[in-house]
Amino acid sequence: MAEVARLAGVSTATVSHVLNGTRPVREDTRRQVLAAMEKVQYTPNAAARSLATARTRTLGLALSAISNPYLGELLHAVEDESAAAGYTLLLADPHDDPGYEATAVARLRSRVDGVLLAPSADSAGTLAALAAQKVPTVLVDRMLGGGHDEVGTENVEPVAGLVEHLAAAGNSRIGYVAGHAGLATTVERLAGYRLGLQRAGLTYSLVVEGHSEAEPARRAVRGLLDRPDRPAALVTGNNAMTIGAVQAAHDVGLRIPGDIALAAFDDFPWADAFSPRLTVVAQPFARIGREAVRLLLRRMAEPDAEPRSVRLPTRFVHRESCGCRS
Repeated sequence: MAEVARLAGVSTATVSHVLNGTRPVREDTRRQVLAAMEKVQYTPNAAARSLATARTRTLGLALSAISNPYLGELLHAVEDESAAAGYTLLLADPHDDPGYEATAVARLRSRVDGVLLAPSADSAGTLAALAAQKVPTVLVDRMLGGGHDEVGTENVEPVAGLVEHLAAAGNSRIGYVAGHAGLATTVERLAGYRLGLQRAGLTYSLVVEGHSEAEPARRAVRGLLDRPDRPAALVTGNNAMTIGAVQAAHDVGLRIPGDIALAAFDDFPWADAFSPRLTVVAQPFARIGREAVRLLLRRMAEPDAEPRSVRLPTRFVHRESCGCRS
């Protein structure tokens, strides 16, 4: 660093300001410093800089099912937006388990400047620990309210709309495959299912738990389809459970939509390649990711700012699995 300062004809403090952005530096001086760095092939030591500035230039993302390919768009958006702001991204998978979540986030806390968290069914302890250590935090996808920065989508009305869409096509027995119990998205989408039934004037209500994963959903739907009063149509609460529901229908020899209609929450790249093509409500995953990072950077820059809650609209994508013409 001293050699860079000597070559650029500036002080080491000026070199530090150029590297860390801690004070405005004239553009010609900044160029001199960068040219000197290139000449001596100087690479800043990230660990040393974090000790000196108390900043790691790293953001943490705690999101269950990180390996889920359907969430790739969200992950890419978070990473791209973080990188554009000069931050790297550190990932943790809480496995939708409150105890594991607390441990995973505790490991993140000392390594990052802020945390993006998709909260479990009971995140009170994790959120309290983050607040106690004044770690800037934004909730992603699963919105809790109560004074947190958070971003997600509408859940109640879109699911109600799927139920009404199926009911308008003449389906009076519409079942629902719910996600992991207690998650904010599970609660909201289940409320949407019940609201849709109410609006359509339907009394038939049959809910099974798919635990937000394909194989549990497959088993649950198999049981549902064995009932004498099996539904004529299904709504699934996320994309993984949609795959399980499709597999279950195939297992028992039912055709979609000929024998049972299907509409799903969440679009994914293969939905248009299924046979039949899947009717879905699509979430703007990329927008969620970008907005989450922007909220976190705002919280880091303005710790005392009022919390913001951002609900993004979904999009209805009509295809074939619902058996409706429009």
